Amino acid sequence: MVKKLLIGACALSLAASVAFGAQGAKFYVSEGEKEKPFMSLVNEKISTIGFVLSDPHERINDAYKTKWGTEFQTVKGVTSKHPDFDPTFKPTLDNLGFFSITNDAVVGPLLVKEPSLGGFSPFNLGIYKKMGEDKTYVGHVMPKTMLDIVGVKDKAVRKTFIASFEPLDKMTEATMGKKVQYVDYKSLPKKPMMTFEVPFDRSVGVDKFKSDFQSKFEEAFEAHKYIIAGYKDMKGSMTDLNVTSFNRFDAYWVYSLCHFRFSEGIFNQGRADANVFAPCSMYMYVDKGSNKLMVGMPRLATWQAVMGIKDKKMVDSITALDKEITQIMKELGAKEL
Repeated sequence: MVKKLLIGACALSLAASVAFGAQGAKFYVSEGEKEKPFMSLVNEKISTIGFVLSDPHERINDAYKTKWGTEFQTVKGVTSKHPDFDPTFKPTLDNLGFFSITNDAVVGPLLVKEPSLGGFSPFNLGIYKKMGEDKTYVGHVMPKTMLDIVGVKDKAVRKTFIASFEPLDKMTEATMGKKVQYVDYKSLPKKPMMTFEVPFDRSVGVDKFKSDFQSKFEEAFEAHKYIIAGYKDMKGSMTDLNVTSFNRFDAYWVYSLCHFRFSEGIFNQGRADANVFAPCSMYMYVDKGSNKLMVGMPRLATWQAVMGIKDKKMVDSITALDKEITQIMKELGAKEL
């Protein structure tokens, strides 16, 4: 059974624009605290334009403070030192949250043509507010950048996917205001995606393999202190929507993956704007009749490239996680492509 845990990740100062660069992320900037209207947007309004909220993670900043900024804990009336207390921890955010959303009716048929689009399906509509600044930021990765990262070249798919953001942006503007800031970037990493294939014995049945692999996957990543921040059964969603073309797949699901301490080291320590990339969407699918599970996820190096992250400690942590995720997948029997 998939464990959905509250996790952290995302939100702070905007990266400086790069001349002649592509637009990588978009933020609506509102004066004052705008948590209430934003929550109304994601919980009530976006469903009227076809977007589905699958895994909300609100006020991650509070979770950071509880885990590393709380010196003592009381359990069953007994007070003791909190095992995770970090005296160097300093909160920098009044609010930090990410909200995984997808326009299922639009994205489902596109996945049939371009399965790698699962790397941003769902994607994050994130919010953050810094301490000492009376502004609220709400944003997402630009859809063109999402497409470029996952490698979608089909012109019709690109056009449809990009157009699906127009009503979302219009509604966000109506809720959060018209002031917009962009983060520009020069180029993507040479290999922006990590991709794998996992062979399996089809005679055991796809459902049995899926159940066994998911258990091993979750156990392996949680042992390395990752959190399964969400799970979306895209095959089930498309069956409910009667998208018959999705029969191309025997199974298709997406994990939302996060490393809580890593996220705090990015979002709470100066780059909360990178929250638009969190949590990482790792898609997995089995083509009809196939004996291979196909897996893909944007590398964390794309955060570094698009958001212009230059801090050495952050860069080192990004590099380390990309390597670790790849190693964990190989230990699960995956072959890197």
